[in-house]
Amino acid sequence: MLENEEKIVEKAQNGDKSALAMIVNEYQDRIYHLGLSMLKQEQDAEDMLQETFMTLVEKIHQFKGNSSIYTWLYRIATNIALKKLKSKPRKYPHIPIDEPDFKKIHEEETKEEMEFDFEKVNNYKFRKILNDFLDELPPKYKTVFILRDLHDLSTRETANILNLTESNTKVRLFRARNYLKEKLEDLQKEELMV
Repeated sequence: MLENEEKIVEKAQNGDKSALAMIVNEYQDRIYHLGLSMLKQEQDAEDMLQETFMTLVEKIHQFKGNSSIYTWLYRIATNIALKKLKSKPRKYPHIPIDEPDFKKIHEEETKEEMEFDFEKVNNYKFRKILNDFLDELPPKYKTVFILRDLHDLSTRETANILNLTESNTKVRLFRARNYLKEKLEDLQKEELMV
């Protein structure tokens, strides 16, 4: 988190280039990793990073301070990544968020958390498989999972970035986790049969 954020943002809004540079330096690595997580291509992540900070420079005066500058930048970056993903051909079926089981999912979403064996999570082969499963998710579920579980943002921060309700964010996260859990369980069963 940027120390003296309000003062630095105010200086940036008044045209102070060193204040803008401080914001860029503070958040460029996290924004880049968000781009890699969502887009999977270094060039696409670099393009997203550049577009995000160009938007910062162009629109810093529009920042009202209703959230942190970090949350505001994540929203910009996420929107840019989602536009890039929409322009790519789909390779998955669309799953509507308003399916009849919405209430059941909302009630159960806090019951089951994904548990990982961290030795496996750090294994390259496992990470590759998990990334492949993530790529199968529709962007609206994948994005919530990446922001919440891979970038450790809170439900509220994720909801603000994606302009969703917290409840909708939780449902999307539940669906993403459930899908990944089922895929990983199927994989584990296959490995036991071999």
